[in-house]
Amino acid sequence: MSKIKTSFFCQNCGTSFSKWQGQCHACKEWNTIVEEVIQKEEKTAWKTASNSVVKAAKPLLIKEIDSSQEIRLNTTDSELNRVLGGGLVPGSLTLLGGEPGIGKSTLLLQISLKLPYKTLYVSGEESQKQIKMRAERIVPNSDNCYILTETKTQNIFKQIQEMQPEIVIIDSIQTLHTDYIESSAGSISQIRECTTELIKFAKETNVPVILIGHITKDGTIAGPKILEHMVDTVLQFEGDRNHVYRILRSLKNRFGSTAELGIYEMLGNGLREVDNPSEILISHKDEELSGTAIACTLEGMRPLMIEIQSLVSSAVYGTPQRSTTGYNAKRLNMILAVLEKRAGFRLGTKDVFLNVTGGISVEDTAIDLAVVAAILSSNEDIPIAEGFCFAGEVGLSGEIRPVNRIDQRIQEAEKLGFTTILVSKHNKISLKNTKIKVVLVSKIEDVVSELFG
Repeated sequence: MSKIKTSFFCQNCGTSFSKWQGQCHACKEWNTIVEEVIQKEEKTAWKTASNSVVKAAKPLLIKEIDSSQEIRLNTTDSELNRVLGGGLVPGSLTLLGGEPGIGKSTLLLQISLKLPYKTLYVSGEESQKQIKMRAERIVPNSDNCYILTETKTQNIFKQIQEMQPEIVIIDSIQTLHTDYIESSAGSISQIRECTTELIKFAKETNVPVILIGHITKDGTIAGPKILEHMVDTVLQFEGDRNHVYRILRSLKNRFGSTAELGIYEMLGNGLREVDNPSEILISHKDEELSGTAIACTLEGMRPLMIEIQSLVSSAVYGTPQRSTTGYNAKRLNMILAVLEKRAGFRLGTKDVFLNVTGGISVEDTAIDLAVVAAILSSNEDIPIAEGFCFAGEVGLSGEIRPVNRIDQRIQEAEKLGFTTILVSKHNKISLKNTKIKVVLVSKIEDVVSELFG
Protein backbone atom coordinates (compact mmCIF):
# COMPACT_ATOMS: atom_id res chain seq x y z
CA MET A 1 0.00 0.00 0.00
CA SER A 2 1.41 3.38 -1.01
CA LYS A 3 2.27 5.95 1.62
CA ILE A 4 -0.33 8.67 2.16
CA LYS A 5 1.01 12.00 0.96
CA THR A 6 -0.12 15.29 2.44
CA SER A 7 0.61 18.92 1.75
CA PHE A 8 -0.43 22.28 3.13
CA PHE A 9 -2.59 24.67 1.10
CA CYS A 10 -3.81 28.23 1.65
CA GLN A 11 -7.61 28.17 1.59
CA ASN A 12 -7.66 31.76 0.32
CA CYS A 13 -5.30 31.71 -2.68
CA GLY A 14 -4.37 28.03 -3.13
CA THR A 15 -0.60 28.35 -2.61
CA SER A 16 0.99 25.07 -1.44
CA PHE A 17 3.56 24.75 1.35
CA SER A 18 5.73 21.89 2.56
CA LYS A 19 4.88 22.61 6.21
CA TRP A 20 2.36 24.58 8.21
CA GLN A 21 2.90 28.27 8.92
CA GLY A 22 0.74 31.01 10.38
CA GLN A 23 0.72 33.47 7.47
CA CYS A 24 0.54 32.82 3.73
CA HIS A 25 3.39 34.76 2.12
CA ALA A 26 1.47 34.94 -1.18
CA CYS A 27 -1.78 36.63 -0.09
CA LYS A 28 -0.66 37.77 3.43
CA GLU A 29 -3.72 36.18 5.10
CA TRP A 30 -3.38 34.64 8.56
CA ASN A 31 -4.55 31.16 9.70
CA THR A 32 -5.72 30.06 6.23
CA ILE A 33 -3.20 27.22 5.72
CA VAL A 34 -4.57 23.70 6.28
CA GLU A 35 -3.23 20.20 5.70
CA GLU A 36 -4.83 18.13 2.93
CA VAL A 37 -4.31 14.60 1.66
CA ILE A 38 -3.01 14.67 -1.90
CA GLN A 39 -2.37 10.94 -2.48
CA LYS A 40 -4.20 10.06 -5.68
CA GLU A 41 -4.79 6.77 -7.52
CA GLU A 42 -3.47 6.51 -11.05
CA LYS A 43 -6.88 6.69 -12.71
CA THR A 44 -9.49 9.29 -13.58
CA ALA A 45 -13.25 9.38 -13.17
CA TRP A 46 -13.97 10.13 -16.84
CA LYS A 47 -12.77 7.45 -19.23
CA THR A 48 -12.94 7.49 -23.01
CA ALA A 49 -15.05 4.69 -24.47
CA SER A 50 -12.98 1.55 -24.96
CA ASN A 51 -13.88 1.21 -28.65
CA SER A 52 -12.88 4.77 -29.52
CA VAL A 53 -9.45 5.65 -30.83
CA VAL A 54 -7.75 8.73 -29.41
CA LYS A 55 -5.53 10.39 -31.98
CA ALA A 56 -2.33 12.03 -30.81
CA ALA A 57 -2.04 15.72 -31.63
CA LYS A 58 0.43 16.66 -34.35
CA PRO A 59 2.07 20.06 -34.94
CA LEU A 60 0.66 22.07 -37.84
CA LEU A 61 1.92 25.09 -39.74
CA ILE A 62 -0.09 28.12 -38.68
CA LYS A 63 -1.28 28.66 -42.27
CA GLU A 64 -2.66 25.09 -42.31
CA ILE A 65 -4.87 25.58 -39.26
CA ASP A 66 -8.57 25.96 -40.02
CA SER A 67 -9.63 29.46 -38.96
CA SER A 68 -13.36 29.09 -39.70
CA GLN A 69 -15.79 30.53 -37.18
CA GLU A 70 -16.46 28.29 -34.16
CA ILE A 71 -19.98 26.84 -34.14
CA ARG A 72 -21.89 28.07 -31.08
CA LEU A 73 -24.95 26.75 -29.29
CA ASN A 74 -27.75 29.28 -28.89
CA THR A 75 -28.77 29.53 -25.21
CA THR A 76 -32.12 31.20 -26.14
CA ASP A 77 -31.07 34.04 -23.80
CA SER A 78 -29.93 37.13 -25.73
CA GLU A 79 -28.17 38.68 -22.72
CA LEU A 80 -26.16 35.51 -21.96
CA ASN A 81 -25.38 35.03 -25.66
CA ARG A 82 -24.01 38.59 -25.81
CA VAL A 83 -21.79 38.14 -22.74
CA LEU A 84 -20.48 34.77 -23.99
CA GLY A 85 -19.69 36.27 -27.40
CA GLY A 86 -22.50 34.67 -29.38
CA GLY A 87 -23.42 31.49 -27.49
CA LEU A 88 -21.89 28.41 -25.86
CA VAL A 89 -18.83 26.96 -27.59
CA PRO A 90 -18.88 23.12 -27.77
CA GLY A 91 -16.33 21.60 -25.40
CA SER A 92 -15.96 24.81 -23.37
CA LEU A 93 -15.99 25.15 -19.57
CA THR A 94 -17.81 28.19 -18.17
CA LEU A 95 -17.67 29.29 -14.52
CA LEU A 96 -20.48 31.47 -13.10
CA GLY A 97 -19.86 33.15 -9.74
CA GLY A 98 -21.87 35.52 -7.55
CA GLU A 99 -23.20 36.36 -4.09
CA PRO A 100 -25.38 33.80 -2.25
CA GLY A 101 -29.04 34.22 -3.22
CA ILE A 102 -28.30 36.56 -6.14
CA GLY A 103 -29.94 34.21 -8.67
CA LYS A 104 -27.16 32.03 -10.17
CA SER A 105 -29.13 28.78 -9.88
CA THR A 106 -32.32 30.49 -11.05
CA LEU A 107 -30.58 31.86 -14.15
CA LEU A 108 -29.07 28.53 -15.21
CA LEU A 109 -32.19 26.51 -14.37
CA GLN A 110 -34.30 28.97 -16.37
CA ILE A 111 -31.96 28.65 -19.35
CA SER A 112 -31.73 24.84 -19.11
CA LEU A 113 -35.54 24.56 -19.12
CA LYS A 114 -35.76 26.57 -22.36
CA LEU A 115 -32.81 25.03 -24.20
CA PRO A 116 -33.64 23.01 -27.32
CA TYR A 117 -30.72 20.68 -26.43
CA LYS A 118 -30.66 17.63 -24.17
CA THR A 119 -29.48 19.15 -20.88
CA LEU A 120 -28.34 17.52 -17.63
CA TYR A 121 -28.67 19.79 -14.57
CA VAL A 122 -26.60 18.34 -11.70
CA SER A 123 -27.33 19.80 -8.27
CA GLY A 124 -25.36 19.07 -5.12
CA GLU A 125 -27.18 21.68 -3.04
CA GLU A 126 -30.91 21.05 -3.61
CA SER A 127 -33.15 18.00 -3.89
CA GLN A 128 -35.07 17.15 -7.06
CA LYS A 129 -38.34 18.25 -5.42
CA GLN A 130 -36.90 21.66 -4.51
CA ILE A 131 -35.70 22.17 -8.08
CA LYS A 132 -39.09 21.02 -9.44
CA MET A 133 -40.90 23.61 -7.27
CA ARG A 134 -38.69 26.40 -8.64
CA ALA A 135 -38.99 25.08 -12.19
CA GLU A 136 -42.81 25.16 -12.04
CA ARG A 137 -42.60 28.84 -11.14
CA ILE A 138 -40.28 29.63 -14.06
CA VAL A 139 -41.21 27.27 -16.92
CA PRO A 140 -43.86 24.66 -16.04
CA ASN A 141 -42.79 21.92 -18.46
CA SER A 142 -39.63 21.01 -20.34
CA ASP A 143 -38.92 18.03 -22.60
CA ASN A 144 -35.12 18.40 -22.68
CA CYS A 145 -34.01 19.09 -19.09
CA TYR A 146 -32.95 16.22 -16.79
CA ILE A 147 -32.32 16.80 -13.06
CA LEU A 148 -29.71 14.80 -11.13
CA THR A 149 -28.91 15.32 -7.43
CA GLU A 150 -25.43 13.90 -6.93
CA THR A 151 -22.06 15.07 -5.61
CA LYS A 152 -19.70 12.17 -6.48
CA THR A 153 -18.07 12.64 -9.88
CA GLN A 154 -17.90 8.87 -10.54
CA ASN A 155 -21.72 8.60 -10.31
CA ILE A 156 -22.23 11.77 -12.38
CA PHE A 157 -20.06 10.49 -15.24
CA LYS A 158 -21.85 7.13 -15.12
CA GLN A 159 -25.19 8.90 -15.69
CA ILE A 160 -23.63 11.08 -18.40
CA GLN A 161 -22.43 8.00 -20.31
CA GLU A 162 -25.92 6.51 -20.14
CA MET A 163 -27.97 9.53 -21.28
CA GLN A 164 -25.41 11.34 -23.53
CA PRO A 165 -26.43 14.98 -22.80
CA GLU A 166 -25.57 17.87 -25.11
CA ILE A 167 -25.03 20.39 -22.27
CA VAL A 168 -24.05 19.74 -18.62
CA ILE A 169 -24.68 22.21 -15.77
CA ILE A 170 -23.04 21.68 -12.34
CA ASP A 171 -24.48 23.42 -9.25
CA SER A 172 -21.97 23.84 -7.71
CA ILE A 173 -18.30 22.90 -8.16
CA GLN A 174 -17.68 23.34 -4.40
CA THR A 175 -20.10 20.48 -3.59
CA LEU A 176 -18.46 17.88 -5.86
CA HIS A 177 -15.95 15.32 -4.66
CA THR A 178 -14.07 12.39 -6.18
CA ASP A 179 -13.02 9.15 -4.48
CA TYR A 180 -9.50 9.53 -5.80
CA ILE A 181 -8.73 12.44 -3.46
CA GLU A 182 -9.01 11.86 0.29
CA SER A 183 -10.20 15.29 1.40
CA SER A 184 -13.55 16.94 2.01
CA ALA A 185 -15.69 18.53 -0.70
CA GLY A 186 -14.85 22.19 -1.31
CA SER A 187 -11.17 21.83 -0.41
CA ILE A 188 -8.40 23.04 -2.69
CA SER A 189 -7.42 19.60 -3.96
CA GLN A 190 -11.02 18.43 -4.49
CA ILE A 191 -11.98 21.53 -6.51
CA ARG A 192 -8.85 21.23 -8.63
CA GLU A 193 -9.29 17.48 -9.29
CA CYS A 194 -13.05 17.66 -10.02
CA THR A 195 -12.50 20.56 -12.43
CA THR A 196 -9.71 18.63 -14.18
CA GLU A 197 -12.04 15.64 -14.67
CA LEU A 198 -14.77 17.91 -16.08
CA ILE A 199 -12.28 19.58 -18.46
CA LYS A 200 -11.16 16.15 -19.71
CA PHE A 201 -14.80 15.16 -20.27
CA ALA A 202 -15.69 18.42 -22.07
CA LYS A 203 -12.68 18.40 -24.40
CA GLU A 204 -13.01 14.70 -25.34
CA THR A 205 -16.79 14.73 -25.93
CA ASN A 206 -17.19 18.33 -27.19
CA VAL A 207 -19.99 18.86 -24.64
CA PRO A 208 -20.07 22.35 -23.02
CA VAL A 209 -20.05 22.38 -19.22
CA ILE A 210 -21.29 25.27 -17.05
CA LEU A 211 -20.15 25.42 -13.41
CA ILE A 212 -21.61 27.51 -10.59
CA GLY A 213 -18.97 28.72 -8.14
CA HIS A 214 -19.23 30.18 -4.65
CA ILE A 215 -17.46 33.40 -3.72
CA THR A 216 -15.52 34.52 -0.65
CA LYS A 217 -16.37 37.45 1.63
CA ASP A 218 -14.09 39.62 -0.51
CA GLY A 219 -16.20 38.90 -3.60
CA THR A 220 -13.65 36.68 -5.38
CA ILE A 221 -14.51 33.16 -6.54
CA ALA A 222 -13.86 30.64 -3.77
CA GLY A 223 -11.20 27.98 -4.19
CA PRO A 224 -7.74 28.15 -5.74
CA LYS A 225 -6.97 30.90 -8.23
CA ILE A 226 -5.97 28.17 -10.66
CA LEU A 227 -9.70 27.36 -11.02
CA GLU A 228 -10.20 30.59 -12.99
CA HIS A 229 -7.15 29.79 -15.13
CA MET A 230 -8.39 26.28 -15.94
CA VAL A 231 -11.83 27.24 -17.27
CA ASP A 232 -12.45 28.97 -20.61
CA THR A 233 -14.93 31.62 -19.42
CA VAL A 234 -15.51 33.30 -16.05
CA LEU A 235 -18.82 35.15 -15.57
CA GLN A 236 -19.76 37.29 -12.57
CA PHE A 237 -23.41 37.74 -11.55
CA GLU A 238 -23.75 41.01 -9.62
CA GLY A 239 -26.49 43.03 -7.99
CA ASP A 240 -28.15 43.92 -4.73
CA ARG A 241 -30.64 41.45 -3.30
CA ASN A 242 -32.73 44.43 -2.16
CA HIS A 243 -33.10 45.62 -5.77
CA VAL A 244 -34.60 43.82 -8.76
CA TYR A 245 -31.82 44.36 -11.30
CA ARG A 246 -28.90 41.98 -11.87
CA ILE A 247 -25.79 42.48 -14.01
CA LEU A 248 -23.90 39.68 -15.75
CA ARG A 249 -20.26 40.51 -16.53
CA SER A 250 -17.53 38.57 -18.29
CA LEU A 251 -14.23 38.56 -16.36
CA LYS A 252 -12.49 36.13 -18.71
CA ASN A 253 -13.51 34.83 -22.12
CA ARG A 254 -11.29 32.84 -24.48
CA PHE A 255 -13.95 33.00 -27.20
CA GLY A 256 -15.08 36.64 -27.07
CA SER A 257 -14.80 40.08 -25.50
CA THR A 258 -14.65 40.66 -21.74
CA ALA A 259 -16.27 44.10 -22.05
CA GLU A 260 -19.83 42.88 -22.67
CA LEU A 261 -22.62 43.36 -20.16
CA GLY A 262 -25.97 41.61 -19.63
CA ILE A 263 -28.80 43.07 -17.53
CA TYR A 264 -31.70 41.15 -15.96
CA GLU A 265 -34.70 42.03 -13.85
CA MET A 266 -35.63 39.62 -11.04
CA LEU A 267 -39.35 38.83 -11.08
CA GLY A 268 -41.53 36.31 -9.29
CA ASN A 269 -41.40 33.95 -12.28
CA GLY A 270 -37.65 34.20 -12.88
CA LEU A 271 -35.22 36.60 -14.51
CA ARG A 272 -36.36 38.86 -17.35
CA GLU A 273 -33.89 40.04 -19.99
CA VAL A 274 -33.63 43.84 -20.16
CA ASP A 275 -33.32 44.74 -23.85
CA ASN A 276 -33.12 48.52 -23.33
CA PRO A 277 -31.08 49.15 -20.15
CA SER A 278 -31.13 52.93 -20.67
CA GLU A 279 -34.76 52.93 -19.50
CA ILE A 280 -33.82 51.58 -16.06
CA LEU A 281 -30.58 53.58 -15.71
CA ILE A 282 -32.30 56.95 -16.19
CA SER A 283 -34.66 57.92 -13.39
CA HIS A 284 -38.06 59.40 -14.19
CA LYS A 285 -38.83 62.69 -12.44
CA ASP A 286 -41.73 65.13 -12.55
CA GLU A 287 -39.60 68.28 -12.37
CA GLU A 288 -36.14 69.38 -13.38
CA LEU A 289 -33.56 68.98 -10.59
CA SER A 290 -30.06 70.38 -10.34
CA GLY A 291 -27.06 68.09 -10.12
CA THR A 292 -28.15 65.50 -12.70
CA ALA A 293 -26.66 64.91 -16.16
CA ILE A 294 -27.04 62.13 -18.74
CA ALA A 295 -23.90 60.47 -20.14
CA CYS A 296 -23.60 58.19 -23.15
CA THR A 297 -21.24 55.32 -22.36
CA LEU A 298 -20.32 52.01 -23.98
CA GLU A 299 -20.21 48.56 -22.40
CA GLY A 300 -18.62 46.31 -25.01
CA MET A 301 -20.64 46.83 -28.19
CA ARG A 302 -23.70 48.19 -26.37
CA PRO A 303 -24.26 51.96 -25.92
CA LEU A 304 -25.93 52.94 -22.63
CA MET A 305 -27.44 56.21 -21.46
CA ILE A 306 -26.75 56.56 -17.73
CA GLU A 307 -27.63 59.24 -15.23
CA ILE A 308 -24.92 60.96 -13.18
CA GLN A 309 -26.10 62.55 -9.92
CA SER A 310 -24.01 65.04 -7.97
CA LEU A 311 -24.44 66.95 -4.72
CA VAL A 312 -22.14 69.87 -3.87
CA SER A 313 -22.57 71.47 -0.47
CA SER A 314 -20.54 73.49 2.03
CA ALA A 315 -18.19 71.35 4.12
CA VAL A 316 -19.32 71.07 7.74
CA TYR A 317 -15.96 69.74 8.94
CA GLY A 318 -12.49 71.03 8.19
CA THR A 319 -11.70 68.47 5.50
CA PRO A 320 -14.19 68.34 2.59
CA GLN A 321 -15.63 64.92 1.75
CA ARG A 322 -15.22 63.29 -1.67
CA SER A 323 -17.56 60.32 -2.05
CA THR A 324 -18.37 58.34 -5.21
CA THR A 325 -20.57 55.36 -6.09
CA GLY A 326 -19.92 53.62 -9.41
CA TYR A 327 -17.18 56.07 -10.45
CA ASN A 328 -13.42 56.18 -9.82
CA ALA A 329 -12.74 58.34 -6.74
CA LYS A 330 -9.26 59.36 -7.95
CA ARG A 331 -10.69 60.52 -11.26
CA LEU A 332 -13.28 62.61 -9.41
CA ASN A 333 -10.48 64.33 -7.46
CA MET A 334 -8.67 65.01 -10.74
CA ILE A 335 -11.78 66.57 -12.31
CA LEU A 336 -12.36 68.75 -9.23
CA ALA A 337 -8.75 69.96 -9.42
CA VAL A 338 -9.20 70.81 -13.13
CA LEU A 339 -12.40 72.77 -12.37
CA GLU A 340 -10.61 74.71 -9.63
CA LYS A 341 -7.38 75.40 -11.52
CA ARG A 342 -8.55 75.82 -15.12
CA ALA A 343 -12.13 77.04 -14.80
CA GLY A 344 -11.92 79.06 -11.56
CA PHE A 345 -14.65 77.26 -9.57
CA ARG A 346 -13.98 77.28 -5.82
CA LEU A 347 -14.76 73.69 -4.84
CA GLY A 348 -11.87 73.13 -2.42
CA THR A 349 -13.99 73.92 0.64
CA LYS A 350 -17.09 71.98 -0.44
CA ASP A 351 -18.27 68.41 -0.03
CA VAL A 352 -18.82 66.62 -3.34
CA PHE A 353 -20.90 63.43 -3.63
CA LEU A 354 -21.25 61.58 -6.94
CA ASN A 355 -23.50 58.67 -7.85
CA VAL A 356 -24.05 56.60 -11.00
CA THR A 357 -27.69 55.48 -10.88
CA GLY A 358 -28.77 51.90 -11.47
CA GLY A 359 -26.05 50.35 -9.29
CA ILE A 360 -23.51 49.89 -12.09
CA SER A 361 -19.82 50.80 -12.10
CA VAL A 362 -18.51 52.69 -15.13
CA GLU A 363 -14.86 52.97 -16.18
CA ASP A 364 -15.47 54.69 -19.53
CA THR A 365 -13.74 58.09 -19.52
CA ALA A 366 -16.41 59.41 -21.90
CA ILE A 367 -18.66 60.16 -18.90
CA ASP A 368 -16.19 62.80 -17.62
CA LEU A 369 -18.11 65.57 -19.38
CA ALA A 370 -21.39 64.51 -17.74
CA VAL A 371 -19.64 64.43 -14.34
CA VAL A 372 -18.43 68.01 -14.88
CA ALA A 373 -21.92 69.12 -15.93
CA ALA A 374 -23.57 67.45 -12.90
CA ILE A 375 -21.08 69.00 -10.44
CA LEU A 376 -21.43 72.51 -11.94
CA SER A 377 -25.23 72.16 -12.02
CA SER A 378 -25.33 71.26 -8.32
CA ASN A 379 -22.81 73.95 -7.39
CA GLU A 380 -24.81 76.68 -9.17
CA ASP A 381 -28.15 75.04 -8.24
CA ILE A 382 -29.28 75.38 -11.87
CA PRO A 383 -30.85 72.32 -13.52
CA ILE A 384 -29.56 71.21 -16.93
CA ALA A 385 -32.16 71.64 -19.65
CA GLU A 386 -34.14 68.53 -20.49
CA GLY A 387 -32.94 66.67 -23.57
CA PHE A 388 -29.21 67.34 -23.02
CA CYS A 389 -26.64 64.51 -22.87
CA PHE A 390 -22.83 64.34 -22.90
CA ALA A 391 -19.98 62.25 -24.33
CA GLY A 392 -16.44 63.51 -23.80
CA GLU A 393 -13.25 63.03 -21.81
CA VAL A 394 -11.77 65.84 -19.70
CA GLY A 395 -8.01 66.43 -19.86
CA LEU A 396 -5.76 67.94 -17.19
CA SER A 397 -5.54 71.26 -18.99
CA GLY A 398 -9.33 71.57 -19.10
CA GLU A 399 -9.69 70.52 -22.74
CA ILE A 400 -12.49 68.22 -23.92
CA ARG A 401 -10.90 65.20 -25.56
CA PRO A 402 -12.52 63.01 -28.25
CA VAL A 403 -13.91 59.55 -27.44
CA ASN A 404 -14.18 56.42 -29.57
CA ARG A 405 -17.25 55.29 -31.57
CA ILE A 406 -18.92 58.69 -31.28
CA ASP A 407 -21.37 57.92 -34.13
CA GLN A 408 -22.83 54.99 -32.21
CA ARG A 409 -23.24 57.14 -29.10
CA ILE A 410 -25.02 59.89 -31.05
CA GLN A 411 -27.38 57.38 -32.67
CA GLU A 412 -28.31 55.90 -29.27
CA ALA A 413 -29.02 59.37 -27.85
CA GLU A 414 -31.17 60.24 -30.86
CA LYS A 415 -33.07 56.93 -30.62
CA LEU A 416 -33.97 57.63 -26.97
CA GLY A 417 -35.34 61.09 -27.77
CA PHE A 418 -32.53 63.41 -26.65
CA THR A 419 -32.41 66.74 -28.48
CA THR A 420 -28.82 67.92 -27.83
CA ILE A 421 -25.51 66.13 -27.26
CA LEU A 422 -22.25 67.83 -26.27
CA VAL A 423 -19.09 66.21 -27.72
CA SER A 424 -15.49 67.23 -28.35
CA LYS A 425 -14.90 69.33 -31.45
CA HIS A 426 -11.93 67.05 -32.25
CA ASN A 427 -14.22 64.07 -32.84
CA LYS A 428 -14.61 63.00 -36.45
CA ILE A 429 -18.37 62.62 -36.95
CA SER A 430 -19.49 60.93 -40.14
CA LEU A 431 -23.24 61.00 -39.45
CA LYS A 432 -25.43 63.22 -41.61
CA ASN A 433 -29.07 64.31 -41.49
CA THR A 434 -29.44 63.57 -37.76
CA LYS A 435 -32.35 65.06 -35.86
CA ILE A 436 -30.30 65.50 -32.67
CA LYS A 437 -28.30 68.74 -32.33
CA VAL A 438 -24.57 68.03 -31.96
CA VAL A 439 -22.74 70.77 -30.03
CA LEU A 440 -18.95 70.80 -30.40
CA VAL A 441 -16.96 72.03 -27.39
CA SER A 442 -13.20 72.29 -26.85
CA LYS A 443 -12.84 73.59 -23.25
CA ILE A 444 -14.76 73.52 -19.99
CA GLU A 445 -15.54 77.22 -20.51
CA ASP A 446 -17.48 76.30 -23.67
CA VAL A 447 -19.54 73.78 -21.67
CA VAL A 448 -20.34 76.37 -18.99
CA SER A 449 -21.45 78.97 -21.53
CA GLU A 450 -23.57 76.39 -23.39
CA LEU A 451 -25.35 75.16 -20.27
CA PHE A 452 -25.59 78.26 -18.07
CA GLY A 453 -24.61 81.14 -20.32
